[in-house]
Amino acid sequence: MTTRTTSLPGTPDAISEDRLRTALSPRARPAKPGPVAVSLTFGWRALLKIKHVPEQLMDVTVFPIMFTLMFTYLFGGAIAGSTSAYLQYLLPGVLVQGVIIITMYTGMTLNDDIQKGVFDRFRSLPVWRPAFLVGALLGDTARFGLASAIIIGLGLILGFRPDGGASGLVLGTLVVLAFAFGLSWIWITLGFIMRTPQSLMAASMMVMFPLTFVSNIFVQPETMPSWLEAFVNVNPVSQLATAVRGLMHGDIETTALTVSLLSPVGLTAIFAPITMYLYRNKK
Repeated sequence: MTTRTTSLPGTPDAISEDRLRTALSPRARPAKPGPVAVSLTFGWRALLKIKHVPEQLMDVTVFPIMFTLMFTYLFGGAIAGSTSAYLQYLLPGVLVQGVIIITMYTGMTLNDDIQKGVFDRFRSLPVWRPAFLVGALLGDTARFGLASAIIIGLGLILGFRPDGGASGLVLGTLVVLAFAFGLSWIWITLGFIMRTPQSLMAASMMVMFPLTFVSNIFVQPETMPSWLEAFVNVNPVSQLATAVRGLMHGDIETTALTVSLLSPVGLTAIFAPITMYLYRNKK
């Protein structure tokens, strides 16, 4: 075997090719990371943003507290006769409202990355292509979990006592997080289409406010006019709130729970392929 040598400018001695390769590459090349590792890395990136922009926590801390306190003490006496009785009905609904409203920030963050050029850099990396999107969803799911913990913790302090116990609380929260995960795909799709994060927020508010306020989150549908009650009963947010109430209070509504579990599956099946198409063809 012949060892070639080369000379570098300004060096009198020849350097063997083997020594040069050893100097340039002293260690073996690391293995290419898999889809899970890459997705978790991008998810960690989404959480690290909070460290540099702590104001992002306002939507998962301040707003849920405001909603819980305001609606409990504003409507409790008028609707249920006591704030304690109303809280048992309200808190699962506020949990649903507080979590699904902040799902819009997933699409807004993506749109912001696109505007700044960060998206193009990530898309050029030799990693699993959907990892950037899946990681963003994982990071935001952690934020949704934090919002859920704050709402439930505050509710327990105020006197919320679920008949379903700790298991009912956990299962109800998991159903909300699953629904939020599926709903986030809609805002990610719009994140590719909308020109600015502000336009995405305006569009999402036009959808989310009617769905959350014209629902059974705050009052029983039976108290509404018949035409409005019909809409509320088929509203997917109402179905989710009913399912969460049933799990937390130990009286499971099978139909509502089935709809709430199938909805995120359907949303993911529809919007995830659309999102990936836009991801590959975004210019």
